[in-house]
Amino acid sequence: MAISKAALALLRALSYRDLEVKKNYESMRAILTAASPHTPRTLYRAWDHRVECGDHEVPVRVFTPIGGLGSPVLLFFHGGGWVTGNINSYDRVCANMTKATGRVVISVDYRLAPEHKFPAAPEDCYAVTQEVLRHADLFGVNADDVTLIGDSAGGNLAAAVSLMARDRGGIIPRRQILIYPAVWNDHNPETTLFESVRENGAGYLLTSKRICDYMDLYTERGEDRQSPYFAPLLAEDLSNQPDTLVVTAQMDPLRDEGEAYGERLREAGSDVEIHRIPDALHGFITLPLRFSPVRHTYRIIGRFLSRTENPT
Repeated sequence: MAISKAALALLRALSYRDLEVKKNYESMRAILTAASPHTPRTLYRAWDHRVECGDHEVPVRVFTPIGGLGSPVLLFFHGGGWVTGNINSYDRVCANMTKATGRVVISVDYRLAPEHKFPAAPEDCYAVTQEVLRHADLFGVNADDVTLIGDSAGGNLAAAVSLMARDRGGIIPRRQILIYPAVWNDHNPETTLFESVRENGAGYLLTSKRICDYMDLYTERGEDRQSPYFAPLLAEDLSNQPDTLVVTAQMDPLRDEGEAYGERLREAGSDVEIHRIPDALHGFITLPLRFSPVRHTYRIIGRFLSRTENPT
């Protein structure tokens, strides 16, 4: 069912005054956390842990379905433009993910910009990934039962971590799920390679200006933007990467780059599925399970996991 004209008008009205991310990121963080609903823990159990990463520790939260360990693991990196979001604001999303998939979900509270600029976030996520893959037996599974998953900036981090694992000789995840990932370095409508930035960069909540502001906060130096760990689509070599599911949203400025990344992975030899969710906006996976795009996406995720976890 196509989005109504009234809904489009409301979206454009809400997007008209673009929030100044650079000035208001701290307030945005507080609002997101305060607005996160309490999640009744009746269908899962959750516990907090910390993983060592150099001179600091990275907090993680483990969501376990009722029935205990022994379920495959989804290692989750949250969105928020590398600037907002945390394990508390994504608590409901991870609870929904556990409920919808029946998997253990490990949510990673990586360091945020601008206090901790690139490459702090991918380094934190890489450290946690290698720790989980090395000790997957603690969850009653082996390393092949661990899948990376992330939305938006988290999708970027999942893709970056997979590249880092290959380049550094680490354990490469068997699968990755990239939900409307940010994988390119230019979202200026006048210079970008991708039509979706021009088509959807205004009037659909996430604007091209906001993406540019997030990236400005995330980077320390101009050369950071040329790193494939910043923009995975820049990688010259995408061989030896995980089986990949890419999910994009029709009315998202990041749509085309995510799909282009999936096509590049496929050309390099990975088993790749690409699905575009009709009439969906960036960020839809944070909505409750009753919303159609969310239900549709979890059906796609379920089929992908079943197929790749149990290949014929």
